[in-house]
Amino acid sequence: MTNQISRRGFLAAALASCATPVWANAPERSLRPVARGADLIKQSLRPIDALIQKANLGGDVAFSVAHVDTGLVLEEHNPGLGLPPASVAKALTATYALAHLGPDFRFATKLLRTGPVENGTLRGDLILAGGGDPTLDTNGLATMAADLKAAGIHAVSGKFLVYGNAFPQERLIDTDQPDQVGYNPAISSLNLNYNRVHFEWKRQAKDYVVTMDARSDKYRPEVHVASMKVIDRAIPVYTYDDKGGVDEWTVARDALGNGGARWLPVRRPALYAAEVFQTFARAHGIELRNPAEVEALPDTADDILWMESAPLSDVLTDMLKYSTNLTAEAVGLATTKAMQGRPESLVASARAMSDWARRDLGLTAVAMVDHSGLGAASRMSSADMIAVLVAARAGLGLKPLLKETPMRDEQRRAIEDHPVTVRAKTGTLNFVSGLAGYLDAPDGTELAFAIFSANLDLRNALTKEERERPPGGREWNRRARILQQDLLDRWGVLYGT
Repeated sequence: MTNQISRRGFLAAALASCATPVWANAPERSLRPVARGADLIKQSLRPIDALIQKANLGGDVAFSVAHVDTGLVLEEHNPGLGLPPASVAKALTATYALAHLGPDFRFATKLLRTGPVENGTLRGDLILAGGGDPTLDTNGLATMAADLKAAGIHAVSGKFLVYGNAFPQERLIDTDQPDQVGYNPAISSLNLNYNRVHFEWKRQAKDYVVTMDARSDKYRPEVHVASMKVIDRAIPVYTYDDKGGVDEWTVARDALGNGGARWLPVRRPALYAAEVFQTFARAHGIELRNPAEVEALPDTADDILWMESAPLSDVLTDMLKYSTNLTAEAVGLATTKAMQGRPESLVASARAMSDWARRDLGLTAVAMVDHSGLGAASRMSSADMIAVLVAARAGLGLKPLLKETPMRDEQRRAIEDHPVTVRAKTGTLNFVSGLAGYLDAPDGTELAFAIFSANLDLRNALTKEERERPPGGREWNRRARILQQDLLDRWGVLYGT
């Protein structure tokens, strides 16, 4: 359900919402000239402390709002306090990438050969080499297998090698997350389906049929780099173990019901992609040996074909819309590699991004441990985020990549045709919430804003298993978003009417 509101209605609603505190116990004569229209509304807005108290979040709240054109700060609260930015960090990562790679940059996944092709047979090794593309999917590998056959290769006499070492390979993004969450996958320069495997279960008589596959809208190739067993127990719901090069999962029978599905993280993304490619090559009559990983590409390898990603601007638009953590990490790692060579680790790459932000953008409290914001040890202040937004608006084209965020009423319903428009990046961790972006006010004023809230005591009290569905987390997040909306309403009135 949506509501509609005009600029005049916006002002009237703001006036109505604050009429009671204005007129209750009014003095017998005016102490100052009588305010009219918008001035009365501005004087009648609830103070910042009252909005924070109403939200009842505990912990810390910090925010800043500034004119985009000048960077002039209009209002702030704890502006220098470093808090976890959560996925708001992706706006910094996007700025980092746009500044060094440019909007037209494309990732490339390649097929290489180490020998000649004679009568349709490759006399050498075939190499599937990842260039960091976080958006490569099963359909893309199916296309590459078909293109390999179209290139005249029908057999391979040598090994099938796979290369994912252009980036530092990490088993996961953040060690504090539950094992089973799909938003915390491994990182490699060869990625597939955001490094997730699809787990599906269906009750059959007294047992379950389970599948693990790399499904897309067209294909469902089963994989063996990940396995699942249903175990008679109530808790824990999932367990993970690394056994013999296989991601071995178990799931509690009591948690399954009649059927369902979910995506699980993959810990060996390069071998995962290689197995899926091997399946498609076989479908075209090309038998490949079982894949083996290599840490470096042979100097003698020649290109056969490659598949490119969409332009970076499109990749970033999807990343900012869907908040895909793997995309943020791949983009950040690719940017650091372009700046100073292959980083030693994800943490080192995040440190390089923080150093750049301090040096080139003037940030003071930034200290990132990744590029996605998934790690709660990352810190950024609202003042720092304002500096990023002002710089990115000036010449890097960040604003149109951000998702439009609707203004909402007290029941959290979107308001159609609201005179204030917002483009922003949200961020959510357990008992952490952020929102940062651009606000276009009714009079044409353009503002940059950043709002961070965190109750780290509540977050730190959670067990690892509670972090997928934390007790009280949804209600806390709802109140945090109401505070964000209250601040946006306030700024639209104060600085844009």
